[in-house]
Formats: sequence, structure tokens, C-alpha cells
Amino acid sequence: MLKSNFKLTTTVVVASLLSSAAIADQAYGPFPVTVKGYEGDKTNSVSYSGQIARHVLHDSLKKAAGKGDGGNNAAEVEALMLAYFNGSEDDLTIIAPASKDGFPVKQSTVNEISKGKNISGKFYNGAMSAWPGNQSGVDVALQMIKMAAASNQGYDPVNGMDWGQLISKFTLGAMAYNQAVDNYLDEKLEADNKPNDQPYKDGAHYTGKEHSWDEAFGYFGAAAHSVSLSPEQNYAVSKQKDLAAADANGDGVIDLKTEFVFGPAYYAAGADKGGNKNTQYMTTIFNAFRDGRALIASANGEALTDDQRAELKNYAGIIESNWEKTLAEATFKYAGSVYEDIDKIKSGEDSGEALRNYAKHWGELKGFSMALQSGKNNLGATAIDMNWLIGFGPAMPDGLMVSEIDADGNFVRGREMTLDDYQVNMLKVQKLLIDTFGIESRANDATADLAALAEKLGEGASAEND
Repeated sequence: MLKSNFKLTTTVVVASLLSSAAIADQAYGPFPVTVKGYEGDKTNSVSYSGQIARHVLHDSLKKAAGKGDGGNNAAEVEALMLAYFNGSEDDLTIIAPASKDGFPVKQSTVNEISKGKNISGKFYNGAMSAWPGNQSGVDVALQMIKMAAASNQGYDPVNGMDWGQLISKFTLGAMAYNQAVDNYLDEKLEADNKPNDQPYKDGAHYTGKEHSWDEAFGYFGAAAHSVSLSPEQNYAVSKQKDLAAADANGDGVIDLKTEFVFGPAYYAAGADKGGNKNTQYMTTIFNAFRDGRALIASANGEALTDDQRAELKNYAGIIESNWEKTLAEATFKYAGSVYEDIDKIKSGEDSGEALRNYAKHWGELKGFSMALQSGKNNLGATAIDMNWLIGFGPAMPDGLMVSEIDADGNFVRGREMTLDDYQVNMLKVQKLLIDTFGIESRANDATADLAALAEKLGEGASAEND
């Protein structure tokens, strides 16, 4: 059933436009071609292959970050990573997600999905104060790529960095989240920007508003049929572990354009399947996208009325707030993971493995905290507090952490922080995220330990109110 806040007349019109299969499955599309005067052979106006290509570039970039051998092949690895970040005239091989036993993927090169795409041109380029040097988002990403290429398999054991995780999680915000909420679901919803009574471009089989909305959906990364899957199934599809759930058309291969679950949607499903409460981020975001698209289709190629655009903006608000909460949930989860990792490090058991996991989880924590700061909303004091608590690098066993980057691009470790104190910081991060974003899933919630740990370290119960 379509969402109840659709007007009755709109619902009737939309229902007549959708195929019976789409009504049954409530998939994202197909939606009819409504462009006035279109004479081509296309019958489905949905198109977001460019965004899927960028998800594949992201997944491949993350995988490439682990190919360094400690410096000998740094130039080669950096060139490879830049090809996926900046785009390439070559038809790049899909490094990930690639076919594997039990999960065959239809496409093997990026151009099979969409040609001429890159990450850098769609990347947040405002100042990123969460990283040393107060650089632009693009410059931060380029610096991370350079450091990843010079590392050993994407790992810096001295400073506690996992470059694949840092680059990946930052990109999920600085590209996908930023483009969706601060572009396609923002200014492109205005009446004179990509109007619905004109094709998106000459000869296109979709209107300006139809394609703008589709592009935002593409950045979310859900499969076209994700709403018919459970959170566990969506999560498994992203891990390439459930062919039956992924293969919507039953042809035995996974079409990355419509049948795979990429980063943002994966983390929405992850929050829904875990944590302390049964949230519905995936369903809520997906339904808002689908119902908004149905609303646009119901205009039948005419300019949207002010009332229709107001309703569309309401759907956009639902998407934005729940996507932001999804990023906050992920930041919360990995703050809890870092907290738990420190206990293992302090125990001295399997210290090498514990430190490696610590760097991985810190990279996810830091990357997602930066992703949160890449959207439309200025987080203000919340960002300042979060950046200080997390720092530019994790507290290391020697009591030092990264404080800045010098003129030669090297980390300087000048901030003192004990592991015990850093654990308190992680709990304060979790509390800050609860208070600011009202998140409910709260995987790895350790906030119950805050008062006791703070008191143990001499901070007293006042830490609860920090």
C-alpha cells in the first residue's frame, strides 16, 4: 500500500501508472515515461546508473587502499587509487564488488554501468575541520590516498590508521550523502531548477525532476527491491552472501545497477538488524524515495504545483533526517567498538590483533564522524565537541595521539591521552550522539559505564553532563 499521507487523488493516479508487479513488490520503479513529445522506445523513466558507477568506484577505491607494500609500490598504488577517485579514460576493472563463488556479478568493468564517472567531481569540497590542516574535503581525501599508498596493506600501526576504512566511510558522506541531501534533494527541488515539464536534457526520456530524484535514490545505494527484503537480507546482499535475495529477476546473475545494496543502504539495514531497538531506517528512507518518485510521475510531465513540491520536500526531509541518523548510528556503533578494543589492548591478550582491530574500528568511527559533517546541516558545537573527543588519531598505548600534520605532510604526535581517558571520550561521543540526533538502535551501547569510569578516573559524576 502507498503511504497514507499521499492524497487520495494522487494515489489513484499513481496506481494506474504502476505495473501490477511494482504495486505488489513496491519496488523503486519502473515508472512510465512522461516527457511530452518523447518519440523514443524507452518505457521506464528511472535512471541512476551514474550513481551506481560511483558506488562501484568507491568500493574499488577502498579495496585498492590495501594494496601497498610499505612504500616500494607507493607510486603504482597511488596511481591506481587516483584512477578510481578521479575517473579514468580507461574502462576500469571493477575490483569490488566482483563476482565470487555463489554470487556472480553481471558487470566486470565500470563503463558497463556508466561511462565517464568519477568520485572527485562529486565530493564535498568545504573545509573539513575534523582533519588536521583545515583542508577542503577533496584535499583531505587526496592526502588519505597518498598515505594509504605508502602504507603496508592500508595500515599505519604507529598512528593507528586504517586507510581503507577512513577513505571509505568519509566518502560515503562526502560523496553519496552530500550529493543527495545538499544537491538533488535541496536546490534541485525548486520550481525553476530541473523543471518537470521539460526533459532533464535534450532527448532524455525522463523529466528534470524525475531524474534529479532518481539520482538521489541512486546515491542511497539500495537495490530497487530492497524494501521487499528484511534488514538481514539487505545486509547479506551487500556482503555478497544471499544470491536468492539479490537476484530479483531470477536470471542467475546480479545486476549492480538494480540488484545490489551499496554503502549507505547497507548501514541503514545494519542499524535496523542490530542494536537495542527495532528501527526502520531502510524502510523509511526507501518508502520516502519511492513515494516521492510516484508523486512526480503522477504529474504526467506537467510542471509540479507548489503543493506537490511541498509534499516532495516533505519526503526529502524524511530521507535527510533518517540518513543523518543512519550515519550517527554508525558513528555511535564504532565508538563502542573502540571502547571495547581498548579493554582488549589493556588486557595484553593478542595485542597485535587487538591493535589492528582498534585501528579498523577507529577508522570507521572517524570516517563516519566526518561523513556526518559533509551534509547540508552545520553541526556547529556538536561537530567541535565530537572532533575534540575523537581527535585526529586514536590514543595509542604510548599515551600519544596525532595532533597535526607538518609542512611535509607527516603526522605529528603531540597530544597526550591515556587509553583510560580515551575510553571516557568514546562514551562521551556516544552520549553526544544520543542527545543530538535521538538515535535509537545504539549498537555497542556502553554509555552505562560512563559515570563509573569517569569517577574512577577522578572526573566524578559531572562527566555525565559534559
